[in-house]
Order: sequence, then C-alpha cells, then structure tokens
Amino acid sequence: MLSEAARSNLDAPVPNIGSQRHWLLRIRIQLLGGLLVAIVLPAVIRSSFDYRILLSSNLQATMVAGAVAHIIGFVAYRRMGNFPGVAAASYIFPTFAMSYGVLLAMAFFFRFEDYSRFQAIGSFLLSVSWYFGLSLAARRLGPYRLAIIPGGQVDRIESVAGVNWRRLASPDDALVRTSGVVADLRADLSDDWERYIADCALSGVPVYHVKQISESLTGRVEIEHLSENTLGSLNPNHFYIKLKQMIDWVVALLVLFLLAPLMLITAIAIRLESKGPAMFRQERRGYRGQVFTVIKFRSMLLDADQTGDEREKAITKNDDSRVTRIGRFLRKSRIDELPQTLNILRGEMSWIGPRPEAVVLSKWYENELPFYRYRHIVRPGITGWAQVNQGHVAAVDEVLEKLHFDFYYIKNFSPWLDVVIALRTITTMLTGFGSR
Repeated sequence: MLSEAARSNLDAPVPNIGSQRHWLLRIRIQLLGGLLVAIVLPAVIRSSFDYRILLSSNLQATMVAGAVAHIIGFVAYRRMGNFPGVAAASYIFPTFAMSYGVLLAMAFFFRFEDYSRFQAIGSFLLSVSWYFGLSLAARRLGPYRLAIIPGGQVDRIESVAGVNWRRLASPDDALVRTSGVVADLRADLSDDWERYIADCALSGVPVYHVKQISESLTGRVEIEHLSENTLGSLNPNHFYIKLKQMIDWVVALLVLFLLAPLMLITAIAIRLESKGPAMFRQERRGYRGQVFTVIKFRSMLLDADQTGDEREKAITKNDDSRVTRIGRFLRKSRIDELPQTLNILRGEMSWIGPRPEAVVLSKWYENELPFYRYRHIVRPGITGWAQVNQGHVAAVDEVLEKLHFDFYYIKNFSPWLDVVIALRTITTMLTGFGSR
C-alpha cells in the first residue's frame, strides 16, 4: 500500500502531464475535517442547550486533550496504513481507542476528574466515524493508478496486484488521474525519457524507483545482490532497540503474572495426554548470532523424534503425525509460545521480530542462502512480519521468501510496524493461519 507521501501534490501540471489528486486524499482536509467533526461539533451541540458551557474550564481542557488524542490517533492510523497488505480501515478503531485510552488512563492516574465525559466520548466516536466514512468514500475512487516508464527491470512490477498499471508508450503520453510514475532509475534511459521524468518531478508528480515501489507494495526487500542493500539502510534504530527491549520486559512480566494459571493448566494437560516433560527446549540462533535455549510447551510426542537426521527432526511438516491432539490446539492458538516470556525476560527474545530458527536449520540456511545471518541484527521474536504474512515455513525456497519479509521488517524497524504486526497476530491467533 502506498503512503500518503506517495500521493504528493499533483496540482501543478506541465505540458503532457494532467494528473490530479482527489481532495479526499489530502492530509490537511482529512485532519482539519476530523478536528471539526470530532472536537468542535460535540462542543457546539452542548452549547446549543447552554452557550455558557463553552466558558467552562473542564470543557476547554477536554477539547484540548481530545484534539491531542485525535492528532495522535490520526498519525498512528496513517503510519500503520502505510505498510503493505494493511487494510487501513481495520486499524481506525484500535488506533483511536489507544490514543483516547491513554489520555483517559492518564486522567485516572493523576486523578483528574474535572473533564467533560460527553465531550470525550463524543469526540472518540465521531473520530472513528469520520475516518471510517473517509475510508469508504476513498474506496469509490478505485485502485491506485501508476504509470510505468519502459526500460530496465520494470516488467516484473506489473504482476503486483492492487494497482491499476499503465505502461507509457512514449514521452508524449499524458498522465491522466495518475498517482505517480515508476521507472528503473538505474537503467540507461533515453534523453527523452529522462526529460519526461524531470518534468514529472518539477510538476509534483512522484517518480518512484521500481525497487522502492516493489518494497512498498509487497512488504519484501529484494536481496539478490550485495550491492542492492547497504548495511546503513538495514541497521535498525538503536534507540528503538533499547526502548523496545524495555517494553518487551514489562509486557512479559505482566503476561507471566496474568496468564500463570492458564500456563499451569496447559502444563498439566500436556503431562496427562502423553509422557514426558511439559516444556520443550531447543537451541536456536538469536540476537547477533548467539545461541540460546528457547522454551515452549511441548506439542509433540516425546519419542517421535528418534528417527531421521537432526535437520529432518527440526522441521515440522504439514499434518505432522508427531503433533499431539492438545499440541495441535496449542500450535493453532499459539499458546505453545507463552513460555517464551521467560526468554524475553532474559533478554534473548522480543515479542516481535524474525523467528529464531533451530541451530541445525540455521547452519543449513546460512550455507544455502546469502544474507541469512543478517536477520540476527535484531532480537528474534515470538511473532513477526514474516509470520503474519507467510506462516510457518521450512523448505529452502520458502525460507528465502521469509528472508525477504525479515529484511523488510529490519529496514522498516519502527513502533508503527510493530503495532501492525501485533494487531495482525491477534487475527492469526483466531484463525490459526500458518500453524503446523
């Protein structure tokens, strides 16, 4: 999905360029309209009964707090909607619930009770309604329209779904209702095409490199050649690594405290169904390539791993006969992952990140796949971008596909992407997507 930045100002055409952006897609229109509807409208409704209410300090304070929550929710909603495969409308309610919820929690924590509940609740409901309405209206505008300049490696981009592609025949073609232009900027283009690209840029029409737009639409980073990936673009934000570790630790502590009864019941059920310990331990490759012992609930028969080589035993196949009845439910619901909260508390894992692989599989993949070890630049996670997009994989060609997703996560390492993954993980847990 293209970001709002990708829908830049198209209102200053030059000859042969006639694209125009719909007013609904402009940030200032959406945000200003949202503030008017969600913040001003409830106050106007209340003042219609008593105009003096506008002079009350609690209403004014609530309006300011509501505006702050609205802007935070708007920014979060837009940032999460930038990521590929995200149905932005589905994130409207969660993001605004979080932004307004944080302010209400702060009011409760600091015992600030002098606020207008009508204004606060009305502001939240109208914020959600406004952006849902905009989302429905925007859908009627149809898919994104992108023009393709021939030359280089642009042919593959047309296979990406969700975009109305138009291949330009000559530099004389006009751009009508087009959101941008895609070109292979590393290709040896003719002088006419280079002038065309310059005219597009001067008029405000976005010009995308084919690799940039491919990553934006697919959520994958191509890694065929070293020259295509500088380590600078793949090194994650160091400050967020530290902040994320602190958040992981606090959440893991809360989860361990709240779900301890469920974990105890699960352990007992595993012991009753089949012989052996309730916990499964396995050495895996983690942060910066260090080996650690991952802890999970055992979901397989204890003696079922005695045949075959180590690599085969480490791979879970479709409808694997080694998986127990309880184990199948645990895998589908992801309850088997809960003991990894201990790994998080020890600093070995995160809630979100590339999935850690068994050491035997990691060595195999490193021998078969270039760049594989670079996925260890961030802490491995219980869930991740590859898991919510691809599910469980084991074959080398599938792992290469997963590596593309892992590199996208590292390159776009941010709290916004983590929130998207967290919300999509909830859907994954409910549907059992990707479990084996």
